[in-house]
Amino acid sequence: MLASATVGGKVELYEPVHGSAPDIAGRNLANPFGAIQSAALLLRYTAGLYDESDKIMQAVERTLALGLVTQDLAGRRKRPASPTDAIGQYVVETVTDTLQMHMAYHAV
Repeated sequence: MLASATVGGKVELYEPVHGSAPDIAGRNLANPFGAIQSAALLLRYTAGLYDESDKIMQAVERTLALGLVTQDLAGRRKRPASPTDAIGQYVVETVTDTLQMHMAYHAV
């Protein structure tokens, strides 16, 4: 669930600390939060898109607060598990809604 960033060299690398989980590849079980947060770090530290990065991190927090988790987290919290694609879609929708509200507010 943790993001990581290697910055400052010739090549910057953003990836979840847990790796690619090849044992569950293609089964819609992988926890996408580390990869999503790594993308937010890329936006922040390489692209300088701080607001966009913050919106992604906030969307992850909201998703977790609603209890939407993959199987690896559901067992510990005794919650129902959601598939990877459903969690990713919810994060995308949350970011989109947040950005649309932000743009509508500034358009007034």
